[in-house]
Amino acid sequence: MKIKVAIIGGGAAGMMAAIVAARNGAEVCIYEKSNRLGKKILATGNGRCNYTNVNTSVNDYHGNNLSFIEEVINSFDINSTLDFFEGLGIYPRIEENGKVYPYSLQASSVLDNLRYELSRYNIKEITEHKVKSLRKNKAGFDIITDNGIFSTDKVIISTGGKAGLQYGCTGDGYELAKGLGHKIIRQFPALVQLKLDADYLKKISGVKFDGAASCFSDSDLIRREDGEILFTDYGISGPPILQISREAINLIYDKKKAYVIVDMFPEFNKNELFEILSKRFAKQKDKTLEESFNGLINKKLIPVILSLANIKIDDKLAGAQDKCNKLNKKNIYSIINVLKEWKIEVVGHNDWQQAQTTAGGVCVDEIDSKTMESKKEKGLYFAGEVLDVDGDCGGFNLQWAWSSGYLAGYSASASV
Repeated sequence: MKIKVAIIGGGAAGMMAAIVAARNGAEVCIYEKSNRLGKKILATGNGRCNYTNVNTSVNDYHGNNLSFIEEVINSFDINSTLDFFEGLGIYPRIEENGKVYPYSLQASSVLDNLRYELSRYNIKEITEHKVKSLRKNKAGFDIITDNGIFSTDKVIISTGGKAGLQYGCTGDGYELAKGLGHKIIRQFPALVQLKLDADYLKKISGVKFDGAASCFSDSDLIRREDGEILFTDYGISGPPILQISREAINLIYDKKKAYVIVDMFPEFNKNELFEILSKRFAKQKDKTLEESFNGLINKKLIPVILSLANIKIDDKLAGAQDKCNKLNKKNIYSIINVLKEWKIEVVGHNDWQQAQTTAGGVCVDEIDSKTMESKKEKGLYFAGEVLDVDGDCGGFNLQWAWSSGYLAGYSASASV
């Protein structure tokens, strides 16, 4: 008789678990509260689906137990992932920083091929059924939904986290896990835009440039990332900001001060930038300060940077209309300090709808890293974002879904 495996949540991890379990001979059923599986996959990689990264390592992940994460991603690694998807029909396109996309550059290609495989193995999809609770019985589990009660031998919880409310991600899995005795680590948005405390944000909203962003707590550097930075009317965005957002938000949740420090010229040190500006001012000595920066930085930024530099000429604060021939060495370095170390306090973040992933979740200390089975409840497994594991931008979160989903699906379907 086939083992019955029920999968709660039809996202990336759930579909992977379902396919693997079915290939291993199980009778598989996916319970999904929305009207269709895999909606969130379509939004990944700006609609192109960055489904893994050839440079994947444990250093790309966060959580309270990195050794657990390392064991899981090594058990079903990048080569296994590429082979799996090529077997489905997804030919990889490897781009900058090791990001892997389907060669079609369409997220729908990934979802369509996963769904084809679900159909090929006669995996049952029960949509628009919200699982309210799980109850242990003599043979396995009762699955209590808002549309009836179902029974199964094994259960895999792969409901995702809270990131992406518009795709139905509301953290249901935490309550299911808690109901069966599992500890839940505090959740907060990760890979999300940050809100800043500055009165000039509306003036520079929409300005973007290539630079570096660092997260600081007091004088301690927590993390630095390079790339395109975007100012908004509420704060700051762009890939480097998303990468450092986890650390900044964690500080705020711990009631600590968090700061973003922006470096607009990461390719130059302060002395090199001094030489550049000094020559520029000497050649354009009759221009105003504002005019002298035109062509070097975005026009919107010039008056704000000069104001923040707090330049004093003849014991008076300089304005944008003062001539640049009045600047001395100290004045120039005051400007450079802003260009290289623009410090702004972080006061919040955008909500779950804008977040790409969830920090926190089901405590992995209570999960077997070799099987993804609960140490508290035999026959219960976990996969994906519902766990206390989150990755950086670049395909790492989907790789976690595939790795954990594979292990959970294979283990849950294995004969006892």
